[in-house]
Amino acid sequence: MKSKYFLIILIVVLSGCAISDKKINSEFVVNYLESPSLSPSGEPYLFTDHETNTYMSWIEIADKKNIFKFSSFKNEKWTEPRVIATGENWFVNWADYPLMAADGQHLIAHYLSKSGKGTFAYDVMLTTSQDEGNTWSEPKAVHDDAKQAEHGFVSILPYGENFLVAWLDGRNTVMEGMEDHAGHHGQMSMRAAIVDRNGVKSNEWELDNRTCDCCQTTAALTDNGPVVIYRDRSDEEIRDMSIVRFVDGEWTEPKNIYADNWKIAGCPVNGPRADAIGNNLAVAWFSSPEGDARVRVIFSNDGGVTFGEPVKLDEGKAIGRVDVVMLDNENAMVSWMEGAEIKAMKVNRDGTKGSSMNIASTSDARSSGFPQMTKSGDKLVFAWTDDKEKLIKTAFISL
Repeated sequence: MKSKYFLIILIVVLSGCAISDKKINSEFVVNYLESPSLSPSGEPYLFTDHETNTYMSWIEIADKKNIFKFSSFKNEKWTEPRVIATGENWFVNWADYPLMAADGQHLIAHYLSKSGKGTFAYDVMLTTSQDEGNTWSEPKAVHDDAKQAEHGFVSILPYGENFLVAWLDGRNTVMEGMEDHAGHHGQMSMRAAIVDRNGVKSNEWELDNRTCDCCQTTAALTDNGPVVIYRDRSDEEIRDMSIVRFVDGEWTEPKNIYADNWKIAGCPVNGPRADAIGNNLAVAWFSSPEGDARVRVIFSNDGGVTFGEPVKLDEGKAIGRVDVVMLDNENAMVSWMEGAEIKAMKVNRDGTKGSSMNIASTSDARSSGFPQMTKSGDKLVFAWTDDKEKLIKTAFISL
């Protein structure tokens, strides 16, 4: 009789192991976390500052209001969420997600607020906090063109005692008297500004006067200075990745990082991601010239002045939605979506690749958004939207 009870107990224990929240890869263990968000929620973004404080921001919807929240990652779990801002007249989009950045106790965040009746009429609103996110300033637009046009796809980067903010700017895409018409009538541009910890702008520049309309931008801080990378747009509709660098107080001319020669008449809504340690820079991106969908990563050891040869990572069914984190001076981790699967792979600057791992499964629909990844001390943290549950999921792997 005792042996029978022992067998039942053993089966229960083994069954518990089978539904563990961990799964084994040849190199890493994926640990799933309890989500700090409520359903419906989406548009997650992850950021880690120089003190290895890690934050996740996202948007929830309740009582027809948008609630912009954030949480901190501490002791392998998420803290109680806090509210950054709420509103009813926001532009909430699966690809143009809000984000936050931090520099110690100084935090900055942005969201998109409608500025007119047109589909693409919205502003980039910045808000700041000086007390680790307990209180937030009155939001204000980073741009001052007063045009009812598209402004979005923001990147924010701590830079000295300030923040660098870069965004796609549609002031040239609307003509006088056509503000209420949907669509673009001119060229999207790339702009950037220096904003202090109180949200006060001191400088603003146009970095490129013709870019792809709705791909995410990315920025990284190298020893030589900040760089901004984005999908460019030539007169022949070639939409490859370009870089501009801030050197000695001036921005360089746009330069392609690699010639995919992807000719496409519309925006693919699939931007690059970059990360840097010192002057070691990694850039990951998606392209599909001639219908050949691919995810690649490329490295630079001089802060983006020159690049090596790209390394192809996908397994034949890539839909993009990439992220990248430098693990050390030689290695990066790249994540992307392969159909509905969220994949990640470690890659060395010499082209050596580790085995790919499945972080999670979601959906290849737009509503699943863009998975996020950040390095938090000796861990990599992941966040994504579960399309079925309409809930943000998170996990980490130990390095």
